[in-house]
Amino acid sequence: MTVETALCLLAAGKGTRMRSDLPKVLHQVAGLPMFAHALNSGKGCNPSRIVIVTGHQSARVAEAAQAVAPGAVCVEQSPQLGTGHAVQMAAPPLADFEGDVFILYGDTPLILPETLERMAGKRRAGAAVVVLGFNAADPAGYGRLITDDNGGLDRIVEAKEASPEELQVTLCNSGVMCVDSRTLFRLLDNVTNDNAKGEYYLTDVVGLARAEGLACAVVECGEDETMGVDSRVNLAEAEAAFQNRTRLAAMERGVTMIAPETVFFSHDTQIEADVIIEPNVVFGPGVHVAGGATLRAFSHLEGCTVHSGAVIGPYARLRPGADIGENAKIGNFVEVKAATFGKGAKANHLTYVGDATIGAGANIGAGTITCNYDGFNKHKTQIGAGAFIGSNSALVAPAQIGDGAIIAAGSVITRPVEADALAVARGIQANKPGLAAKLREKLKAMKEYRNKT
Repeated sequence: MTVETALCLLAAGKGTRMRSDLPKVLHQVAGLPMFAHALNSGKGCNPSRIVIVTGHQSARVAEAAQAVAPGAVCVEQSPQLGTGHAVQMAAPPLADFEGDVFILYGDTPLILPETLERMAGKRRAGAAVVVLGFNAADPAGYGRLITDDNGGLDRIVEAKEASPEELQVTLCNSGVMCVDSRTLFRLLDNVTNDNAKGEYYLTDVVGLARAEGLACAVVECGEDETMGVDSRVNLAEAEAAFQNRTRLAAMERGVTMIAPETVFFSHDTQIEADVIIEPNVVFGPGVHVAGGATLRAFSHLEGCTVHSGAVIGPYARLRPGADIGENAKIGNFVEVKAATFGKGAKANHLTYVGDATIGAGANIGAGTITCNYDGFNKHKTQIGAGAFIGSNSALVAPAQIGDGAIIAAGSVITRPVEADALAVARGIQANKPGLAAKLREKLKAMKEYRNKT
């Protein structure tokens, strides 16, 4: 029997230690707000409902949530009286829901979908409450997961209330849970705030469930997966952990990275096998690179597609809308935006190509600019297959260059150029014999006069 799932994401905290006007859960890891990472992991469980519990700057968080999960229901926790109280805020929108509820955290962005699937498996095996735990190198203030002789979860003890013996336990509570919905909200109704903080602890549902004879279980994962972010230092640590994980996964898929520690991925970067990535390449959101492409050092890619065999860089920038065809070459200090390069087309150096279509085999010379913006609107440049654009040319859009046409170096093109035509659009050169020597003498005399006065 298929069991429905729902996500309850807790995103109410202010994040005082972030020292920021931005709500904590909206700070980004790999170009995506932290809460969205948690949601994306939860989406692997195919939830039929998503409830996001907001608090600090509730409207701002809710707006961001709708952009990531349009069907999500946002509820506000005010006042904020602990994690148990936060989950209770989700009770009304889940009143008629029957299935498993995953409780996730907006400041814990590194949980893997596979981990949540293992938790769902424990639920299907009969545990009423499943808790995600990890063995901490330094348990410090973490809540401890106390297991029974059979490995089942007996109770969760907060560090401030743990005995010396319990503090020796290294199996710690991540806060992430999977609980049958009816059981969850029934037990939460019996949670009290009789504790050191005067809050309603979500963790108390384990003890209440055990008191009823219900089975509780633990699923373990690596400590880095449960990393919570409370400060800018933590944010940098989460970014580093995400990048290390992503680099390793890319190399295991067949991507070559010469200096992987210098390559930075976005949350959604797609790199196929047999891509070579040289040092110091940075990916913004929305990049897909096909197998066999080479990304040379110090290049930046965002919102673009790179096809098989293409070579990008070094020091190239691909902006949103760039589509680089098979075996095309985008060289050093070339910027491409909203432009398509056909198979084998080249712009090897010092060029800006924006809002353009470049035909197969065309060559764009150094210093070429597509003048695409008139201060109000963008205009398109079309360059035909096999065309040759000479160095230091300016193509004033809208511009049409036919197949096989040649643009002479230094030209400013303002009219269409038909196929196979040679276009020359520059001033006529005039040589003045001896004038350079006379000019030097005059300038020298002027300088000496200024120095004397």
